[in-house]
Amino acid sequence: MQPARTLGGRNTWERVRRNWGLYLLMLPAVVIFICFTYLPMYGVIIAFKDFRPAQGIWGSKWAGLKYFERYFNSYMFTNTIVNTLVISLYTMAVTFPLPILLALMCNQMYAKRFKKVFQVSTYLPHFISTVVMCGMIIMFLSPSSGVIPKIMAVFGVKTGDLMGNAGAFAGIYVWTEVWQHLGWDSIMYIAALSAIDPQLYEAAEVDGASKWQKIRTIDITMLVPTMVTLFILRCGSLLGVGFEKVYLLQNDLNISKSEIISTYLYKMGLKSNQYSYSAAIGLFNNVVNFVILILVNQISRTIGDTSLF
Repeated sequence: MQPARTLGGRNTWERVRRNWGLYLLMLPAVVIFICFTYLPMYGVIIAFKDFRPAQGIWGSKWAGLKYFERYFNSYMFTNTIVNTLVISLYTMAVTFPLPILLALMCNQMYAKRFKKVFQVSTYLPHFISTVVMCGMIIMFLSPSSGVIPKIMAVFGVKTGDLMGNAGAFAGIYVWTEVWQHLGWDSIMYIAALSAIDPQLYEAAEVDGASKWQKIRTIDITMLVPTMVTLFILRCGSLLGVGFEKVYLLQNDLNISKSEIISTYLYKMGLKSNQYSYSAAIGLFNNVVNFVILILVNQISRTIGDTSLF
């Protein structure tokens, strides 16, 4: 076994020597990644300490699992977990299949000019900043001057103050996510479809396959590896609902359904200066996401032989 290891190591160094230019180009990104991602991770230790900025991380007293127990016993634990899961699962259920359908639809468009215009129009909302997007949502849903309530009033539907309706918050969040990111999320699937060999379609036509049969047997089959990979990544951020948009749309009337882990962590850490407590919440959130990622990846590897690693 020893010669094999030596040969493998020799081959690795030979590849590095032969492609040293590529590795040199990659070096700045690796250094930045290490400096700003891995080195700061030592700060997670404050989750296990009574952190005081004047005493520093190492000078603060050890607290063990005190802050984890405090969060688990808090009334906010159930509230934040449930709200986060509702928004996250709702978002996944809607925003995961729709980009696939959009990509399949775009792949069936034969008018190139219309196809380009359609794709660009669906991509554009992605480039609107979160702050501007939230301002537009609040403006559109305003009960006095909003476009949406006025349109619904024409059909005899009274929407009331949607931003003040806690039960409507998840729906507002998810469907505005669809509007903003649907086109952008479909790019990966469109790229996968463009890589399909045209001879497969020609062979299917010779066999007398209809358009729907070609979509089912060729397009969807070829998209499965991409779909599985993106689904695993989505599951890895199940409790990682975006902070900015939720926080900007949050108000006193809908907070019972809009208070998620990330917004509660922000308020405890930066507003209340409870650094150890917020670090414990953040660590718990990341550990759960990591465990879910590993489990889903393992299940995917076992069932379909497709996995991230």
